[in-house]
Amino acid sequence: MRRLTILIAVLLAAHIALLFVEPRGAVAVTDAAAVDVGIVFDVGGRGDKSFNDGAYKGADSAKALLGADIRFIEPGEGSDREAGLRLLAAQGMDLVIGVGFIFTDDLTDLAVEYPGVKFAGVDYAVTVDAQGNVVQPPSNLAALKFREEEGSFLVGAIAVLAGGSKRVGFVGGMDIPLIHKFEAGFRAGVRHVCPDCTVIAQYAGVTPEAFRNPGKGKELALSQYQSGVNVIFHASGSTGLGVFEAARQTRKYAIGVDADQYSEAPGHIMTSMVKGVDAVTFDAIRRVREGTFQGGVYSYGLKEGGVGYIYDDNNRGLIPPDVIARVEQLEADIIAGRIRVPSTR
Repeated sequence: MRRLTILIAVLLAAHIALLFVEPRGAVAVTDAAAVDVGIVFDVGGRGDKSFNDGAYKGADSAKALLGADIRFIEPGEGSDREAGLRLLAAQGMDLVIGVGFIFTDDLTDLAVEYPGVKFAGVDYAVTVDAQGNVVQPPSNLAALKFREEEGSFLVGAIAVLAGGSKRVGFVGGMDIPLIHKFEAGFRAGVRHVCPDCTVIAQYAGVTPEAFRNPGKGKELALSQYQSGVNVIFHASGSTGLGVFEAARQTRKYAIGVDADQYSEAPGHIMTSMVKGVDAVTFDAIRRVREGTFQGGVYSYGLKEGGVGYIYDDNNRGLIPPDVIARVEQLEADIIAGRIRVPSTR
């Protein structure tokens, strides 16, 4: 069974498969005992109980286990993000990490400007050219991506099979292709096990602020619950805290994202679709520490243990064993290629 325990295995693996490209640009760290790492957080910052906290956890583990020296920057608006990355690069950090797709352009530009510094982008937005080929990042930049649609497919199946309603909900943060992957996978999972079920999907906004608006999250969730939805999957950063509040208020259920969010609304979080942000952050630092860092595009899905769902003592009573058995088979089918999960709506 590949769930949260798989993510831990990622931390211990000697290598995680490099997809799309061959390894490039390996550079040895001259002082393997001292690695300086700078991390700039995404919108929402520390305490989002989700994406940023995952990156912090991975870096904190690298500090404890690898002796890495970590510096964190929590930016404000717009140019603050680029300024934070530039400051760290100019200081000669061994590795500079931008947490979130919004750093893609800045990381690309700075990697060219500072070829002696290694960079990594969590959720880096890879683009394709007119021929459909992946545009490769600079050789000193690792693009760390997740196949969120695969984990979302599984929690979509859980939402229907364990939710007790043929109407399920999705609350996204910013209305962008990255979050569309969550919605697409969720819809596919719902429809796979219940072709006549309805998915109600809404987004909190079209700017980065949509990831830190709990009030809007609660408003959207209450509307969905009142329409007959029993379970809502959110992919909206700290906006999801409002979804959890609505679940508590209506005595219904929500599905967390990126990290195990059960503690945010005990008894009302059916499961969480987890991304190994902590694992990939740790692994990027480890590669620098060992002198095996390589630029390129890395992709993490169910097969690599990069995404999964939570099933433990906290939520065992919310999901019947027969549902878990069904979802395990779906997971095996995705890994084997028998089910192809869409990444677009």
